[in-house]
Amino acid sequence: MFEALSGRLSGVFDGLAKRGALSEADVLEAMREVRLAMLDADVALPVVKDFVNKVKERAVGAEVLDSISPGQAVAKIVNDALIDALGGAGAVPLNLNAAAPVPVLMVGLQGSGKTTTSGKIALRLKTRERKKVLLASLDTQRPAAQLQLAQLAEQVGVPSLPIVAGQTPVDIAHRAMDTGRREGFDVVILDTAGRLSIDEALMEEVRQVRAATQPAETLLVVDAMTGQDAVNTAKAFDEAVGVTGVVMTRMDGDARGGAALSMKAITGAPIKLTGSGEKLDALEEFHPERVAGRILGLGDIAGLVEKAADTLDHEEGERLAKKMMAGKFDLDDYASQIRQINKLGSISGIMGMLPGMGKLKEAMGDKELDTSILKKHQAIISSMTKGERKNPAIIKASRKKRIAAGSGTTVQEVNKLLKQFDMMSDMMKRFNKLGVKGLMRQGMSALMPKGMGGGPSGGGRPFR
Repeated sequence: MFEALSGRLSGVFDGLAKRGALSEADVLEAMREVRLAMLDADVALPVVKDFVNKVKERAVGAEVLDSISPGQAVAKIVNDALIDALGGAGAVPLNLNAAAPVPVLMVGLQGSGKTTTSGKIALRLKTRERKKVLLASLDTQRPAAQLQLAQLAEQVGVPSLPIVAGQTPVDIAHRAMDTGRREGFDVVILDTAGRLSIDEALMEEVRQVRAATQPAETLLVVDAMTGQDAVNTAKAFDEAVGVTGVVMTRMDGDARGGAALSMKAITGAPIKLTGSGEKLDALEEFHPERVAGRILGLGDIAGLVEKAADTLDHEEGERLAKKMMAGKFDLDDYASQIRQINKLGSISGIMGMLPGMGKLKEAMGDKELDTSILKKHQAIISSMTKGERKNPAIIKASRKKRIAAGSGTTVQEVNKLLKQFDMMSDMMKRFNKLGVKGLMRQGMSALMPKGMGGGPSGGGRPFR
């Protein structure tokens, strides 16, 4: 997300940094580049104009032109303007401040991911906030839509409203709220029907359901991949039925990001949640300041830490760390380590959350950033016997052929994995032998294999 815009803006600020002192003409030229970058990223024209005017107004003042590092001063002003455009500092949480059961109305066009998002929100409320959630499908238009939501409810472990044929959406909404009250539910998520395009029949149906249930939240689900169409959809729904928040799906699939930057300014409704993937736990709060940081190459360390805390098995991580420090790391442990990395998502996505890694990503290219090599290693290890995983030294030619055939790889790829594992094991053993004090004296090169700067003769510089 935002990769194209991030690359263009980085280029603008690099150019400003090289010039040292800035003139007003330099700033105006930079703002022209920012304007083009935002338009290319599919940001709505009124939003671009307002954004550039705000930045220009502050950037041509004495505080920037006379500052010690004017390039950084302009970057700071752009960062603040991005945060404002995205909705202001801090995530806007779901509003559940109402008498239980709290109705949450899900609206949007067909194909936006509305039903899947309903399931994701139910899972989030159940696991993070310990809420008792009921899912109810009001979609009487699309064949099997109600069955789809029932199956999703089963997957996330929450109840769904039993299907009664022939009821209208308003009838279903009344029954859902009655069930919520009788059975002590905290939240009732009402998944309305979508259409392929906006029409009056759709809006009237949503208006009737809204009048019948008085929802605390009316969440519009839009597909980020549709760019300005997503913004137009949001505007139409907000004008017709009123929208309290936006959920943007497929945020991992749009490198431009114009819809996210335009949404708040055009509709007034904040982006509350974002979806990035098919997994039912792939739903995150939208933090404008973190997104702005990622656009400007400042990273999102807080987001990465949260992601790790939510997804990684910390007991398993501690067990692996102890074995590694003791020099007893085997291929089963390596496979477990790969599973932990895969839980965090793509390596490319992880790098995008680290400050200053945008250019490195660009230099390495997508090929180097995918996790295919890790998946290949998993397949190779899975094709080994228990004894081979515990003691890789017994894996000779005939065993390598069998492992390669079983994993759909080549003997050369098996050899490469074993060589990498040997190097990793050697480093762990050296660390265990040296200890922290020895490592401080001899430097990181002491961990390297011979011929790669290892040992005292390897030219390693100790830490000072």
